[in-house]
Amino acid sequence: MKALITTLAVAGCTFFAGQAAAYDRITGHHFASRSEVIAPNAMAATSQPLATQVALDVMQAGGSAVDAAIAANALLGLVEPTGNGIGGDLYAIVWDAESESLHGINASGRSPQSLTLDYFIENGYESIPQRGVLPLSVPGAVDGWFEMHEKFGKLSMEDILKPSIDYAEQGFPVTEVIAYYFERNAEVLKDYPGFAEVFMKEGRTPRKGEMFKNPDLANTYRQIASGGRDAFYKGDIARTLGDFVQEHGGFLSYDDMAAHESEWVDPVSTNYRGYDLWELPPNTQGIAALQILNILEGYDIAEMGFDSPEYVHHFTEAKKLAFEDRAKFYSDTDFNDIPVDWLISKEYASERAQLIDSERAGRAYEPGNPPMNGDTIYLTVADKDGNMVSLIQSNYRGMGSGITPEGLGFVIQNRAELFALDTDHMNVYEPGKRPFHTIIPAFVTKDGKPYMSYGVMGGGTQPQMHAQILINMIDFDMNLQEAGDAPRILHSGSSQPTGEIMDDGGVLSLENGFSDYTRRELTKMGHRLQEAVGPYGGYQAIMKDHEEGVYYGASESRKDGHAAGY
Repeated sequence: MKALITTLAVAGCTFFAGQAAAYDRITGHHFASRSEVIAPNAMAATSQPLATQVALDVMQAGGSAVDAAIAANALLGLVEPTGNGIGGDLYAIVWDAESESLHGINASGRSPQSLTLDYFIENGYESIPQRGVLPLSVPGAVDGWFEMHEKFGKLSMEDILKPSIDYAEQGFPVTEVIAYYFERNAEVLKDYPGFAEVFMKEGRTPRKGEMFKNPDLANTYRQIASGGRDAFYKGDIARTLGDFVQEHGGFLSYDDMAAHESEWVDPVSTNYRGYDLWELPPNTQGIAALQILNILEGYDIAEMGFDSPEYVHHFTEAKKLAFEDRAKFYSDTDFNDIPVDWLISKEYASERAQLIDSERAGRAYEPGNPPMNGDTIYLTVADKDGNMVSLIQSNYRGMGSGITPEGLGFVIQNRAELFALDTDHMNVYEPGKRPFHTIIPAFVTKDGKPYMSYGVMGGGTQPQMHAQILINMIDFDMNLQEAGDAPRILHSGSSQPTGEIMDDGGVLSLENGFSDYTRRELTKMGHRLQEAVGPYGGYQAIMKDHEEGVYYGASESRKDGHAAGY
């Protein structure tokens, strides 16, 4: 890696300025927090240690990678409700070793049929509220579980959900980062219907190390395990949810739940310096990562160096360009003809790259003109048979809407907040429509073989970090763990699918570890730098070494979890 590193000499010792890192490690880059995990048979990487262990237990009991991913996701809905749960949506990319092919699942829910755009306009809304009953859409995660299980599962759903049921009834110790977000979310959500009864039973959220139980969620999981997906979408759970929402003035109904279906989709890809990155098409934002990489492939990133103003500047401008298209085009393909192939083409990327001024930050960009007519968890699992799962699942903003139906033990997501209210916008609110989605799983193949399953949770952070992880590995020669530990670049303030327009260049935040020199030079180039703590995402990854027949695992040092294998 060619990098500029600021050092300070104090009493004969050398320190890297402004970096929180494991300086005493004798191998790897100075910012690496730990070694990669390497195992011969199977691997799991999640944001909470108990979930990682459950995934391994399921695979050791004969379960597939999909079984393990569902089990881990179910447990994360219990132990990390600050980021996910069955009140939310799910996307996944599955590598099936038998057919040697990738499969994508879009398990995102739709808006209520009885709620129209006119309601928001007549009541004076300029945007859909962040919390409460109005930003609700159908929770799609459970249907996603059953779709994946039917195609790739081995164990019964009773066996898969049993660990989560046991932990929900007997309790689990809350981990440090999750405890922090518990308290932070409760400050906003404590007065929303049903929230405090489940998550603040002692008048506050659980603290680090305290045991927490959720018997209502245990009962909900038990009904799902025995009654299947219909228990959630057409049974008492759906009736309870619909009645509760409408009792509190909302529109999401039993009929909306009963009509829900997930969709199997074909992942789309671009090749970056010999590696194929696969993402899911809209209504997700996955193709933004492909657009960023396509633009940057025309530059000698390795020669620029990791900690250099040139690299950070060009990355930021590529992101701005991709996000202008994201703001205009990314929406539900059932309602719009979206030019995905054109957006992720090398020719279009070359055209867009010409808009970048190598010396100055752009304040505003226009989206392309196509030839056409018209908080989160991420986990990844790999099994002994070579199957791999890249899965992301979320309630969206923190703990979602705050609406917690009585007796069910989970919060409903607030994904419908991400609709626009502009009638000329592709992502405008319509009944029965899937909103623009931020959560994206990623998968990499090389020469047609599975290479890496990975993701980086965190709203609009995600496509930026998907691209950075690959750049770190390919251009800067970092290993799987180092690629996630490396300081990150985060640009915010781009135009949005909800209608906001960037006209001031946005804001650039650099994680601790970039040199003062780089920061000064970026300021000279017109970037507005702003300190930010915490919004840089949460990374998990598994890589397959075909030559040795082993898996490498890596996990986010900024979260509570880890990677483990056997």
